[in-house]
Amino acid sequence: MKEPLPKKILNYFLKGLLYTLPITLVIYMLYQIFIFLDDLIPLGDKFPGAGVLLLLGIITLFGVLGSSLIAKPIQSWFNKILDRAPLLRTIYMAINDLLSAFVGQKKSFSKPVLVKMYKGTDIEKLGFVTDEDLTELGDKTGKVAVYFPHSFNFSGNLYIVPRENVTPVPRNASDIMKYIVSGGVADIHEREE
Repeated sequence: MKEPLPKKILNYFLKGLLYTLPITLVIYMLYQIFIFLDDLIPLGDKFPGAGVLLLLGIITLFGVLGSSLIAKPIQSWFNKILDRAPLLRTIYMAINDLLSAFVGQKKSFSKPVLVKMYKGTDIEKLGFVTDEDLTELGDKTGKVAVYFPHSFNFSGNLYIVPRENVTPVPRNASDIMKYIVSGGVADIHEREE
């Protein structure tokens, strides 16, 4: 039996939507971010994009200063301010550590694992070992810290679990993160080279 023409057209439309909507949303979000950043440093209508370029230059300059000896007195002054505001220090350090985990030298989310969640069941959860030495937390012999990102969100939970419940996943860490955040719909199959 042949499919009716209106149903065929609707199926093609839905497939087209499936292909174009993610691309359109990404382009729209990038455009909005560009406009937002460009408006942070208003340089008038004569030079569209100059605000973004200036902002990139300022951030790069901070990177150069942060990596040089000039930054030591500034960093010391900034730490004194943070010492006077413990809540601000906690927030700053948490954000700094999280960013360092993704793009810094430490790269904390590099060991993807499967963790058996409940004794006597086959339920497992994907996560990342972030700390294998928990002596500073007390006697945690045989346990490791595992971070579990949430699906469809950029947040997660940290659990301390028995080491024997943790199984390494032989996959690229960024693919596993993408898989978790997408709720398991991202493709993590082997890519042909």
